[in-house]
Amino acid sequence: MQESTDATRLGRNRTGLQASPRQAESMTDNVEAVTPESAESSPLNHVRLDYIRDADPLGSVPPPATAKGMLKSGAEMVTGDRPQAFVDKLAERLAFERGGTRLYDAVIAKFIAHEGELDGVTVEDVAQIREEEAQHAALLRVCMEQLGADPTAQTPAADLVGVESAGLLQAASDPRTTLAQTLHATLAAELIDGAGWESLIAMAESMGQDAMAERFRNALDQEHEHVAKVRGWYDQLTMQTARLM
Repeated sequence: MQESTDATRLGRNRTGLQASPRQAESMTDNVEAVTPESAESSPLNHVRLDYIRDADPLGSVPPPATAKGMLKSGAEMVTGDRPQAFVDKLAERLAFERGGTRLYDAVIAKFIAHEGELDGVTVEDVAQIREEEAQHAALLRVCMEQLGADPTAQTPAADLVGVESAGLLQAASDPRTTLAQTLHATLAAELIDGAGWESLIAMAESMGQDAMAERFRNALDQEHEHVAKVRGWYDQLTMQTARLM
């Protein structure tokens, strides 16, 4: 078991301007407020715009691999719906839920290392959330297969959330981060997750996939429970840092 660590202890941090007040004025002399006009004329933005205009998209949604899937896709194309957008959104949630499962693997390790820091919370409580994240990923995989889509394909939205969630996983996996800091990253992931499920439910309903939407609402209910638990744990640890002697 790792001893409790005070992440807010005073140390030899010299990153602020007050650590070197003589140089502070010269460092801030050229600081200017950012306006729409200054942003547009910024040399850095000119470079960014060049890259943006020349860039290819993140990728594409692969066509259904099965004849059944092709027929479904073609029929919905005729009605004006774009099933590939729905598949992309499903793949996004699947990628995020897979990432969430790995994130909670890291959280479990931190709970073991910091055993006893959270009153009334056990590793089993965290493992239950981890299992529900894995169940959500399995649900999404089944739904994609029902549509004739390939759940292993890396669609543009899946690619995007993979990059987004990598930083959260890195923060949670870092041996230097405390349990509270790990839960901060986890809370950010849970808040993003809930918003993603809400968007998916709305899209499923617009596609006439009412049965899927209902199953997604059940998953969203669990995600709301995750947010409440993680926020409670994080708040408890945060307040404890103010009472350390």
